[in-house]
Amino acid sequence: MCGIAGCYQQADGQKLVDIMTDRIAHRGPDAAGVWSHADDRIAVQLGHRRLSIIDLSAAADQPLSKDGMALIYNGELYNYRELRAELMTCGTRFATESDTEVVLEAWRAWGPAALRRFRGMFAFALVDTNTGDLVLARDPFGIKPLYYLPRGSGTVFASELKALVAAAGSELRIEPGALVASMLYYWLPEQRCAIDGVRKLPGGSWARFRPDGTYSVQHYWRMADEAAEAAAGPAADLGAVIEDSVTAHLVSDVPVSSFLSGGLDSSIITVLAHQADSGIDAYTITFRPEDQRLEAMPDDAIYARRVAERFGIALHEIEISPDIVSLLPRMVDVLDEPVGDPAAINTLLMCEAARERGVKVVLSGMGADELFGGYRKHLACVLAGQYARLPRAARALTGAAVSGLPVSAGGHGLRYARWAKRFLTFAELPEEPRFRRSYTLYDPSELAALISPELAGHVGQVVAEHGEVYSDNSLQDEVNRMCLADARLFLPGLNLAYTDRASMAASVEVRVPFVDPVVARAAFSIGGSEKIRHRQGKVALKAAAERWLPREIVHRPKASFSAPLRAWVRGDLHDLIRDVLVGGELVQSGLIRREPLAQLIQDDQAGREDRSKQIWQLLTLELWYRRAQSLGVAA
Repeated sequence: MCGIAGCYQQADGQKLVDIMTDRIAHRGPDAAGVWSHADDRIAVQLGHRRLSIIDLSAAADQPLSKDGMALIYNGELYNYRELRAELMTCGTRFATESDTEVVLEAWRAWGPAALRRFRGMFAFALVDTNTGDLVLARDPFGIKPLYYLPRGSGTVFASELKALVAAAGSELRIEPGALVASMLYYWLPEQRCAIDGVRKLPGGSWARFRPDGTYSVQHYWRMADEAAEAAAGPAADLGAVIEDSVTAHLVSDVPVSSFLSGGLDSSIITVLAHQADSGIDAYTITFRPEDQRLEAMPDDAIYARRVAERFGIALHEIEISPDIVSLLPRMVDVLDEPVGDPAAINTLLMCEAARERGVKVVLSGMGADELFGGYRKHLACVLAGQYARLPRAARALTGAAVSGLPVSAGGHGLRYARWAKRFLTFAELPEEPRFRRSYTLYDPSELAALISPELAGHVGQVVAEHGEVYSDNSLQDEVNRMCLADARLFLPGLNLAYTDRASMAASVEVRVPFVDPVVARAAFSIGGSEKIRHRQGKVALKAAAERWLPREIVHRPKASFSAPLRAWVRGDLHDLIRDVLVGGELVQSGLIRREPLAQLIQDDQAGREDRSKQIWQLLTLELWYRRAQSLGVAA
């Protein structure tokens, strides 16, 4: 796991690469390097920051230059040993024991066909000095980030957006549609970037930049195609597939640890990893009791302790009670784009604690909810389809009763009231808008009323983009259509994005065995009725898990990897909301309208409605907006 940055056909390329690699030094504290090449056709500079995990020797430092090709690479190939052996039978000679050299030689031997043979997470840049071409590539799901900025007759690229802003901030401007998307979702879909002109190389794709100034982007893997093929075939042996993926993800020359919340997904990963390597330990989080009360949060640490004790796993507990007022500006910088999910704080603090103990690699159960129908929104949308068939009078009575419920009382959060109110915002909508509204922060009309007319003009396009992704498949059941949409939108746009930025800010690599092409195909070989049944989610995964875990863990109530958001919004952040958000740049400029914002805050403070997510997102957006401008990015 590392950080990469580079320039192609840029007169100031050396200067820019130095700036960018310095800005992402946290991604690779173990080594740094720059490679440059210029001839009568091209000028190229590649910069690298290394976090040493496979082949710890200096021989494996990057950039790697060999026989007319140069490579910078961020990630891991879990099957690099098998690929290396195959290449050696064809006469390839290796100078290192690294997976980096396998990537380079695989491209030399197989070209773009190598990408479908790679099992891992990666983003890389490769220069062929014979053709003068630059190639950029990204893993199928987009686990590892890669931003690029077409500039002049070439491009500038890096692992994190902040590197591009540091290098070329005065040339850039904020993209208004991205501001709208971030308010709707509280994160940014992969199709959007917060900075106009900067693009995210899509997961499952590769780009070729040529000396004549042209470039093209091609997909080598599409989740919708894989899901359709899997759905048309026989059901996979899910248990065997998951066991194989966890084992593959343990390839490392440094010790590996695991996140353990006590929930199903992290318990599966941790227990299977510990069975394969008894030296694996685990990390979990706890919260202040007063925060848990207002959030109405279950005490997940109880279950994490039970799993650890049952299987003899060393467990490290970390209490999440940060000085949130001081931490929030740093978190905004870490996350790169306006991402309003406080769960990123948990990841950062856990990774920092792990790093203090010398840990470089941690496993996560992320991805199972998206692939196997594990989120409450999946079940809620299925139930909404049933609710919509109730008599109109019954629905009217239900709506009237729920609308008057408070969401908190006496310092305690009323979780079921929150859920009921949220359910009624989408319960009578058609399938695609129902799913969208189940996890976004506003109805389109609500959002348009909150922002300026200029920004409101982008709402329709942002909403339409969701519909295009949701309908771009041939799957036959609603549950799998929701899972596919999550795998293409929610997973890369939010969960993988914040996990990468927060973990790498602490110089820690997070691996996600569920986010794997083989696991994904297995997931979509299972019908939706085997994922959600009798008001239970992840039915197929739970059935597989019973061979590894006790029933009390497999069938425990669903919990979420969250933070005490409501306690922070109503307590620690009260003054910051008033001074920074209400009195901030977004309101002063008119981009956010003062009166709707004031009403939103009042409803939350009075306990009438739960608007904590909206307030948190707007506060983080304000801080991000100020920071972008301070770095020279135009509004």
